[in-house]
Amino acid sequence: MNYIKSLAVLVCLFIGTLNSFAQATQEEDKLSLDSGTIDNQFEYVIKKSSGWRDERGQQYKVTKINWLLDLKAHSLDSINAIKKNLAETQTLVDNQAKEITDLKTNLSNTQTELDKTHNEKNSMTIIGMQMSKSGYNALMWFIIVSLIALLGLFIYKFNNSNSVTKDAKRALFELEEEFDEHRKTALEREQKVRRQLQDEINKQKAAKNNKK
Repeated sequence: MNYIKSLAVLVCLFIGTLNSFAQATQEEDKLSLDSGTIDNQFEYVIKKSSGWRDERGQQYKVTKINWLLDLKAHSLDSINAIKKNLAETQTLVDNQAKEITDLKTNLSNTQTELDKTHNEKNSMTIIGMQMSKSGYNALMWFIIVSLIALLGLFIYKFNNSNSVTKDAKRALFELEEEFDEHRKTALEREQKVRRQLQDEINKQKAAKNNKK
């Protein structure tokens, strides 16, 4: 029974070792100097390079020069690609910053136009002067009230003048009637005096004729 258990344990360990070896071999097969990331290419060079130790136990790697040259070229290509991407990204950032600045300028101009339109909408122009609607309404009501007050004063003055004119006409009419009455009375007195004078003359003439 113990033998079977020991055999099962050994089989499991063997299978696990084979799996680990297969995974390591598979990962190593994936490494390449002509493809993959720079990190994988470095791993490829390190794993494929032969190694040795000196008498002090220091480990060294012997690498093919063409691998190093290829690795250098690939590294430079990656660096140049990164620089290119950075330059393109910087250009994109600059363009976006310029667009943002232009949008802010347009927004400011639009806000200014909106404020101007709002002020013009809520204001009136009178004799070249800009006035708010409330000020315009106040001015209009002031003018209307002033005109009504002036009209009332004119009507009062007109009625007062009309009353004075009527009184003057009535006084003139009464004066004319009094003058006519006085003239009639004076005429009657004059006629009476003339008649008396004529009677006296006639009496004097009759007296002289009697004496003769």
